[in-house]
Amino acid sequence: MLKLKSRPNSWRQNLTVLWFGTFMAGIGFSEVMPFLSLYVDTMGNFSHDQLSLYSGLAFAATYLVTALASPFWGKLADQTGRKLMLVRASAGMAIVFFLMGLVTNVWELIALRLLQGVFSGYISNANALIATQVPKDKSGQALGTLVTGNVSGTLLGPLLGGILASLFSYRITFFITGGLLLSVFLLTLLLVHEDFKPVAKTMMLSTRGVIKRLTNSKLVFGMFITTMIIQAANNSIAPILALYVRQIMNDSSATTFYSGIVAAVPGIATLAAAPMLGKLGDRIGTDRIIIIGFILAMIVYVPMAFVTNVWQLIGLRFLIGIANATMLPAVQAILAKNTPFEVTGRVFSWNQSFQAMGNVSGPIIGSIISTTFNYAGVFISTAILVFLNLILVYNNTKVMRKNHA
Repeated sequence: MLKLKSRPNSWRQNLTVLWFGTFMAGIGFSEVMPFLSLYVDTMGNFSHDQLSLYSGLAFAATYLVTALASPFWGKLADQTGRKLMLVRASAGMAIVFFLMGLVTNVWELIALRLLQGVFSGYISNANALIATQVPKDKSGQALGTLVTGNVSGTLLGPLLGGILASLFSYRITFFITGGLLLSVFLLTLLLVHEDFKPVAKTMMLSTRGVIKRLTNSKLVFGMFITTMIIQAANNSIAPILALYVRQIMNDSSATTFYSGIVAAVPGIATLAAAPMLGKLGDRIGTDRIIIIGFILAMIVYVPMAFVTNVWQLIGLRFLIGIANATMLPAVQAILAKNTPFEVTGRVFSWNQSFQAMGNVSGPIIGSIISTTFNYAGVFISTAILVFLNLILVYNNTKVMRKNHA
């Protein structure tokens, strides 16, 4: 059987270290986005179509493999412990980033992007470890704090990547990021504490067995779909954001600078708001917090389609950051409160798979909508996605609301 006990308040130290780790993992996954296609372009004399194809393959490779590999790592985490998976993922990411700075052709880069997906699992195992250690009445606050690491790193990553690539070079940026991820490996190895008694392989539950252990499997699987839609909505705007800024700024020379601000603002808002909103969710109900977030997001996405200057867009993006602070942290808290300890690793890894699918599908949706309609249409379609998610969550959390009554 699983043995889950830890030193008094060790989860607080773990939370601090893992926040930094998930922040850097988020940066690692997102910072190459502003210059990935430009980096690909340095590796050959490609036509426009070839460059688009290779850039698309390099972008999608990591998320596709993450979606496939996460359940395997989650099962292994339940058998061997979450800390071992955290150490594996951070060491693997550090090595892969160093190697990406050394590639000589596009196929080596694509192969390493695939390998980056294989070394996924840091974020899901960080969530699982905290979820199994923190007292249930503090899980919303703790997981809300932890999720700010990943969300903020993902949103601030493109800005940091653009700055590093401008100051140094594409290759040096990979080396710097590899060094930071190496520090994550060392901090995780030395400072993260977990008392874990391995589960015998013969005692491991099958997928069907895991589902049977869930007291509300409909709610848990509903949260997986919710995670995917949240990520798809957040990322649907990614392909057109800089182009939209350029349009509303009338091709100003400051477009690149303001595009970075527009990309980074939600991360700043999420970082500030998530712990407070997580604590509020523990008090009034996590299901209520997430519904408030969806309503706020819908209200904010629609006027984004009609802004007339970049400061209006920045203000609305800040509000989206606050909405984000209610969404993914709330999903993690709901999963933590409705998942038995012994299957937490697999449940959180399944959730990461759906998150990765959202990361892939979001930009595809945004690109299709912007091509078929216009940039404004992407924001309207995103508001519709959020509305559908609101209906899904409202129906799936009926049991939670009855328990509050």
